[in-house]
Amino acid sequence: MQQPTTAAPAAQQPVAQAPVNAGAAPAAQQNPVAGVPGQNGQQRERMPLKGFKYTIINGVGKKENGTINTESIEDARSFLTQLEYQILSLEERSKMDIDINIGNKIGAADLSFCLTQLSTYIKAGIPLVDSVKILAKQSSKQILKKNFYQIVYELLRGQSFSEALLAQGNVFPKLLINMVKTAEMTGDLPSILDDMAEYYTSMDNTRKQMKSAMTYPIVVLSLAFGVLIFMLTYLVPQFSSMFQDNGASLPALTQAILNISGFIQNYYLYMILGIAAGVGAFIYCYKNIKSFRTVVQIVLMHIPVFGKIIIYNEIANFTKTFASLINHGVFITDSMEILSKVTSNEVYIRIINKTLVNLGKGDSISSAFRGEWAIPVVAYEMIVTGESTGQLGQMMEKVATHFQGLHKNIIDQMKSLIEPLLIVFLAGVVGVILISIVQPMFAIYQTVQ
Repeated sequence: MQQPTTAAPAAQQPVAQAPVNAGAAPAAQQNPVAGVPGQNGQQRERMPLKGFKYTIINGVGKKENGTINTESIEDARSFLTQLEYQILSLEERSKMDIDINIGNKIGAADLSFCLTQLSTYIKAGIPLVDSVKILAKQSSKQILKKNFYQIVYELLRGQSFSEALLAQGNVFPKLLINMVKTAEMTGDLPSILDDMAEYYTSMDNTRKQMKSAMTYPIVVLSLAFGVLIFMLTYLVPQFSSMFQDNGASLPALTQAILNISGFIQNYYLYMILGIAAGVGAFIYCYKNIKSFRTVVQIVLMHIPVFGKIIIYNEIANFTKTFASLINHGVFITDSMEILSKVTSNEVYIRIINKTLVNLGKGDSISSAFRGEWAIPVVAYEMIVTGESTGQLGQMMEKVATHFQGLHKNIIDQMKSLIEPLLIVFLAGVVGVILISIVQPMFAIYQTVQ
């Protein structure tokens, strides 16, 4: 295995340097496929890839189905044979045969595990191609297995590791691809893989915290909504007929509840269609209309407590990613371009683009953050300190740690606050309906007396 070299400062890295693809070249020479340099040293022309589906007997004797994109069926057969699989069937895929999970991104938890494993294999002296093969064989998820096998094939074609990742479309994050590019220039791939594994572990923990905080209120609100619909469509109508039979005078509250109950029973289908159409229109506009998405994000970020959760999460992700890029020698302008693709929040994308403009004018990074309502004062001051001391990467790590702690604390506070609020809300709704039913019953009782 090649010994990793010490990462040089970004300014000393030659831009035109060929990327280091540790382990790929030897594997390609042992088992050449189309597109790999031949014995005369000339690069064979790469052909467009075609999809093939296969059925094989894997290394543990089990039948396995899958797909692979290669230049020809001979390449596909050679590739599967190299993996020591027994081929039962191999044929080209029809145009109607498509992957339903195509373009799906790999989750942060899977990324963290796979990157840690890959780094361990490379440190143990296993070539990169063989390391990715091991990842593919041990993966139980079809999307991981397919993409790792495809990466192996791209490496055997002579592509660099970052190019092989990029060839998988949107499956792997842009941040990871750019960090791998940096590793190919510095020759320190295991170190960057470890850092990225730690980064995605942190991202996964944050996602789990958010999911845990939102699960309880969603479940309680769903149950409360179900109870409310049951009472309005089944319980209230029964009492309504009783009130009419006894000629009881109905208070305004009772009459309002009965009107709501009647409306739901008569127009429930239209209500369901209207809600579905509204949700669908909202999702479509949010994904496709930038101005609409920006307005929604600004409104959410100004909601008490919930807005702080969004801001703290975005700042923690931004500074942690920025620190990883800076500490591994990526140029600041390149880092900002990567950061603009990592976040989906239009507010921070605007700030990042503003930073790029300011850097082009020779201004500092902090000048773009000055006076921005979405940048907490603490974060701004620490960025200024990092620039003035020349330790921007280290300061960004401290900012990320600080806001990750704030994010966790505010989520814990929200979880403890939501429970009593939901109980009060549910009790209030049920109480109003019960009062609207009890009031006319007292009137009926007095009439009977």
